[in-house]
Amino acid sequence: MHHTNYIVREPLLDPAQRVIGYELLWKQGGQAVPDAELEQLVGFVAEHVNHGEHGWLLRDKQLFLDAVPAMLSTDALFDLPPERTVLSLQARHLMDPGARAAIQAVRAGGVGISLRGLDVKHLTPALAPYASHVEMRFAGIDVAAQARTYAAAKQSALRMVGRPVTNWIDYDACAALGLDAFVGKLHLTPRPGNPVKGLNPAQTIILQLMQMVQNNEDIPKLESVLKRDPALTYKLLRNINSAGFGAGREVQSIRQAISLMGYAPLYRWLTMLLASASASGYSPVLMETAVVRGRLTELLGLHALPKGEGENLFVAGMFSLLDRLLGLPMKEVLETIPLPPEVVRALMAREGMYGRYLALAEACELSSNLVGSLAGALDISPLEVNKAHLSALAWAQAVTQ
Repeated sequence: MHHTNYIVREPLLDPAQRVIGYELLWKQGGQAVPDAELEQLVGFVAEHVNHGEHGWLLRDKQLFLDAVPAMLSTDALFDLPPERTVLSLQARHLMDPGARAAIQAVRAGGVGISLRGLDVKHLTPALAPYASHVEMRFAGIDVAAQARTYAAAKQSALRMVGRPVTNWIDYDACAALGLDAFVGKLHLTPRPGNPVKGLNPAQTIILQLMQMVQNNEDIPKLESVLKRDPALTYKLLRNINSAGFGAGREVQSIRQAISLMGYAPLYRWLTMLLASASASGYSPVLMETAVVRGRLTELLGLHALPKGEGENLFVAGMFSLLDRLLGLPMKEVLETIPLPPEVVRALMAREGMYGRYLALAEACELSSNLVGSLAGALDISPLEVNKAHLSALAWAQAVTQ
């Protein structure tokens, strides 16, 4: 079914605003797929994020996947790490003795079960053998009042997942009440704070370095600018000496670090650093979303564009959230940061060489029916989109640790 269905994702946040996992769904023409096809999602995910040599590619993240009792014994389920896997089931299935036994067996093996559609009066200790999570679906505007009702009935053995939590006021209320995880559109919403107009000193230096890299300035000139910011120098050396980079030996000089990294990877690293150096009070989930989007835009575009376009594709995806990360309107961001005209077209109107790939990457975050139409217009198959999506998700975990 991965030849006709598309994966869309939503992040789950904990009360400390950390991304603790992702909910992955199959979508086809904007609609959820039939129950019989859910098993294919488990198999596809297991194949692409659980590497034979490197293990679980999503680090400390959990995956929440839709399920029905008939698929609780599927072989693919045993290819996923149980401590990182949560299956979402309708609570009504507990009424069936056979389903209840299958659910209990899966729980005994360490796989999480999240129950949906459970009335608050049924939140009792008797659920412990069958569920690790309980989903609370909020309706209407008074989310805090609904969350208070659930919190009052909370059982210590159960983690409570609230959805949809679409603004930070509701998030704060739910977190204060002891709810454990939140699903909504918070990954696209800046955290209210004290927006800083303009770039801070660290971002100014990063921007200068990005311009120098674009102009192919000599390494000694880059080194002289880096030396003006000890914190930036430390981050560069830490990155080059990380296990993920694989330099093979400890690098202690700035010049050597730049030489080993190369200009294109250095520019990509500076792009991510520019966003993360913001002082505008953004939530970490916004940064992680930007990184995934940047990588996914790149992978989708390389389907048809030359490999040399990869950096611009990545920048278009990454910078599509830079206005929210910096607390500035996109027009002001683009006045500050000189970018190629095609990247500007993508950011302002989702047009041009990169714009449609960026739009497709965004659609993968929104559970919308646009994914299929956008992919079709670009002649990218569902299989290619899904592989790129999971690859981008795994890549983001490696570079944001």
